Formats: sequence, C-alpha cells, structure tokens
Amino acid sequence: MIYLNTMTTEQNTSSLSRRGSLKAGLFTAGAVAAPTIIPASVLGDKAPSKILTMAMIGVGGQGTNVNMKNFLTQDDCRVVAVCDVHAGRQARAQNIVNEKYGDQGCAGIPDFRDVLARKDIDAVCISTPDHWHVPMSIMALEAGKHTISEKPTLTIAEGRELVNVQKKTGKVFTVGLEDRAVIHYYKLAEAVRNGAIGDLIKIDVGLPYKSWSYPNLAESPVPADFNYNMWLGPAQYKPYTENRTEPQAWRQQDAFAAGVLTDWGMHLCDTAQVANFAERTSAVKVDVIKTITPQNSMNDVPNYFDLKFTYANAVTMNVISSQPRIMFYGTKGWCGCDGWRGQLMAHDKKILKGKYTDSKIWKMPPYEQRNFLDVVMHGAKPNYDAEDLHRLSSTLLTGSIAMKLNRTVKWDPEAEEFPGDDEANTLRSREASTDWMNA
Repeated sequence: MIYLNTMTTEQNTSSLSRRGSLKAGLFTAGAVAAPTIIPASVLGDKAPSKILTMAMIGVGGQGTNVNMKNFLTQDDCRVVAVCDVHAGRQARAQNIVNEKYGDQGCAGIPDFRDVLARKDIDAVCISTPDHWHVPMSIMALEAGKHTISEKPTLTIAEGRELVNVQKKTGKVFTVGLEDRAVIHYYKLAEAVRNGAIGDLIKIDVGLPYKSWSYPNLAESPVPADFNYNMWLGPAQYKPYTENRTEPQAWRQQDAFAAGVLTDWGMHLCDTAQVANFAERTSAVKVDVIKTITPQNSMNDVPNYFDLKFTYANAVTMNVISSQPRIMFYGTKGWCGCDGWRGQLMAHDKKILKGKYTDSKIWKMPPYEQRNFLDVVMHGAKPNYDAEDLHRLSSTLLTGSIAMKLNRTVKWDPEAEEFPGDDEANTLRSREASTDWMNA
C-alpha cells in the first residue's frame, strides 16, 4: 500500500538537490501554500464550476508536446500547476502555460505529493516513466483527483489494484492512448468486428526494431537540478549514470519498463484486441519464438522478439520486431495498415470506406485529452478506462514474463493467474521501494 505523505509547503526558488527537496517539500516560484482562486478576469464568461483545474505531472516530451499542448487548447480546463523532477523542464513548462494564459497563475511544484495535497486542483495528467504510472495514479485517485495517465502498467498485479482503487474512489481514470481515436485503426477494427473479412483467424503485428543498446557507464554525480531519488521512486535502486534516464534507455531496463513490447505494443495490440472483441480480456497463451537482448549493455529487456499470442477463441496474434504494421486475416479476406498511421490495405478497399448498419463497434471518439474532459464534465464513455489498461497491459506483460522465462506460458484471464505455474505467478508483481517516501 502506498500512503500519501503530505509535507509542509514552503516557497523557495533554489535548485533541487538529490534528496533535499523531498525533505523540505519545496515549491518553486509561483506556487502558494493556500489554494489558488482563479480570478473572474481569467475565466472570462466561464463560471468556476465549468472549468476543470489541472496539474501536469511529468513535463518531458510527451507531457509537454502532446498532453499539455492539447489541454491548453481546451476552454473548459485550465492548467494551474506543473510538476517535474527536472527543474529545467518544469520551469520551461511553467513559462509555456503562463505565456498561453497571459498571467503568472501556473505554479511550479517539484514534489507531486504537494500537487495532490492542493484542494484547488481537480485533476492531474501523469506523463512519467512507466514504473510511476500506477503508483502515482492510485495516490491521485485516493487524493480525490480525476486522473489521466500514460500507459502501460509495470506489473499485472498493480493493474488490478488500480482498477479496484478507481472503483472505490469513484473518480474518473482514463488513459493517454490515442489509437481508438485514430481513423486508420478505428476503420480496421470496425471492418473486422463487422465481418468484412469473415471469421478472424490470425493477426500479425509489427513493432519498431532498433538497436537501442545503451553501454554500461560508471556511476556519476546527479545533476543539481534533477531529483533522481524521486525519479526512481518505487523502482529498486540503480546508480545514476549519464544515460540511465534517457527516454529510450529507461524503456530498455526491466526496473522501469518492458521495452518496445509494452511501449509500442500498447498501440497496435490494442487495435488487435478490439478487432477480436478482446478489449476486456487477455490472451490465454504466449509462445516465445525468438528473443535478442543486447550484450555488454545496460539493457536487460529484449529489443528483438518474436512472440505468438493465442486467445480463447483460437485467434492468434504474432508480434514481431520489424516496423509498425498490423494485418488481419480472416476466412473471407484480409485488411491492414502498413506503417504507423500508414497506408490502409484490404482485399477490397470498399470494406474500409462503407458504413455498417448496426455496427458492432462504438462511435469513433475524440482524442484522449478531449475525451478525458468529456468524461469528467459530461459523463462520456472513456476511450480507455482502468480495466482496458489492465487487460491490454496483462496481455503484453504475459509476453514479457514468457521472455524472462524463455518458454511458453498459459494465462487465465478470469482468475488472473498462470495456472499451476508458480515460477510465472511470482512475476505478476514485484516489491516496491519505499526509500523515496522518507527521503
């Protein structure tokens, strides 16, 4: 269990040290101890109840250039705080927000726990490395914040815990995953679900293959403006090196992520599961064909893999390191997309253009940031909720576990266990570090 540890807030503009900011609970310039009241002059003709106040937690590339950028275009929400373990990133994001609104109303907050403690913040957007997604989301929900988080989960067990916490709190949780709102993948899923290629037999998914090999470097001093201890958070301790926390480097380390399989796999394999009517379940078996993990490197996650997933209805999904693509094969034809949002293909392209009467798929939704606001403000259906995130992550994480064991594994989606397989079952969860809590 993770407990919210709200610390006394003090205004301070000094640089972050490795542990000092956690002890002091410092805010950067622009933050205040008491709730911020947004003045009427800022809201225009919008009543405060019609504006969702938001904080952005994690303002790197995805957090700033995708999530924050899109939320800043919406007139029924206002970004009132940004938070990051990198002081420089936080300051840049804070400046972007203040320039957008033409005032100095956005707070810069180094410790996300201080964000969650603020009563004037309704919702948070979490754009952190993978190992923080669920722990931070759980803390946010328990603090009464509506939450949108990047994908995936790090373990199978934490995904179920997230589902349970969301149900208990009743707060909105959605996922920062765009595919159900991308026309290419929506049209493919629509065609397959509506029988345009007959009965689905097989799915081929290609995920990007690059070397992504990072050398083992000697431990080095942590930069003064980077809170590495908070970056590690629930992950077990790893010494700081100049390359460990680079965007692709951390994805290739098992302590923080499961590599391309759960990064890109969350995209294309979601379309596969939706087309197979399997978005609320998971594959029941994974066969390992081949894996390669770079030698003499910091990587401990395969960067090349060839996996075969089998679903309860006997449909198979082959996932291989190559290039982004997805292909569906049925008893009466085929369809697919070559490249990320690439060219749509089919045995008859009419199946991707026509409208289906009594269509067996939901209406195409708006992109994920707009959908989150619609869910919170108007009770719309989430593009992805906690259960969707958990089920898709579970499929991919069973693949990760199969690769760790280098053998076939069988999975029971109802019991959420590997039947009779103690070795695999121990890998459904992992011990979380608590060092960051009292630092």
